[in-house]
Amino acid sequence: MHRPSEKRRKRLRKVTISFIGAGRMGTALARALSSEGYVIESFVARHKARARRAAELAGARHALTLTNRQLAELPESDILFITTPDDAIESTAAQLAANWKSRSVKSNIRKSRARTILHASGALSSEVLQTLSDAGFATGSMHPLLSVSDAVHGAERLASAFFCIEGDRRAQRVARSLVRDIGAKSFSINASDKALYHAAAVMASGHVTALFDIATEMLTRCGLEPKRSRAVLLPLLRSALENLYASDSAHALTGTFARADTSTVRRHLSALNSKKMTDALAAYKLLGLCSLRLAKEAGASSEALKEIKQLLTTEDL
Repeated sequence: MHRPSEKRRKRLRKVTISFIGAGRMGTALARALSSEGYVIESFVARHKARARRAAELAGARHALTLTNRQLAELPESDILFITTPDDAIESTAAQLAANWKSRSVKSNIRKSRARTILHASGALSSEVLQTLSDAGFATGSMHPLLSVSDAVHGAERLASAFFCIEGDRRAQRVARSLVRDIGAKSFSINASDKALYHAAAVMASGHVTALFDIATEMLTRCGLEPKRSRAVLLPLLRSALENLYASDSAHALTGTFARADTSTVRRHLSALNSKKMTDALAAYKLLGLCSLRLAKEAGASSEALKEIKQLLTTEDL
């Protein structure tokens, strides 16, 4: 694992972090932050063995490991991440707030010290942490635009990701500092836009995977084995991504729609209809209409684009 400089280690020596949720995302974040000198103080998971495994992968073998029935024993770390599934975040926050209230009554403490609680959900805003905000904690969300398939490689790739940050000012300041320290970049949005932001992420990631699967099925219907179809299409997908890195969407678009090739579109639609590939046909038409807008921006023939639009919006060909 990467080791931070001695100067950074001294600066971070007293900064402690705990994680509730020991899945791939939480463990990857813990591993990345641990490698930069943050002290991972504890892990909470449904099963203690899972928490121990996460602590080991994060390079925090001395971290306290707890089950989700032991939240009352959670140490008062400077930063707390909730990296549970989305549907458990709000209830976890409520339980933490209740635990804090009980602890503060027993200790005669009226207000929490300036601790920060962040969740890592892409779809939910910091509003789900309202009970903790009411208790005096700084609350926010910090979500990496990255597909994490395993904790080890995920931690290594986090430095290349953009993180979406939102929440109160204190929480955003802490989150931006964390992102900087792992070598990544961040941007902020309003809490009300969190669902739209996440939908954009799904379109650019999960839906691209689904679209690739449709294309693979189409090629398989031509007689290729599924594995061979994937191998044939992956370089094409890579070249499309390289075009997007080099140009805006309108000028990155290539092929039939960029050329406004009416006759080819007609043949495509006929082939999809004859094979009764309903899902592929629907996707082709919808994305084709989007491609027409890009082709128009790039200067394609207006008359040809108008004819293609008519083909795409006609039920029967």
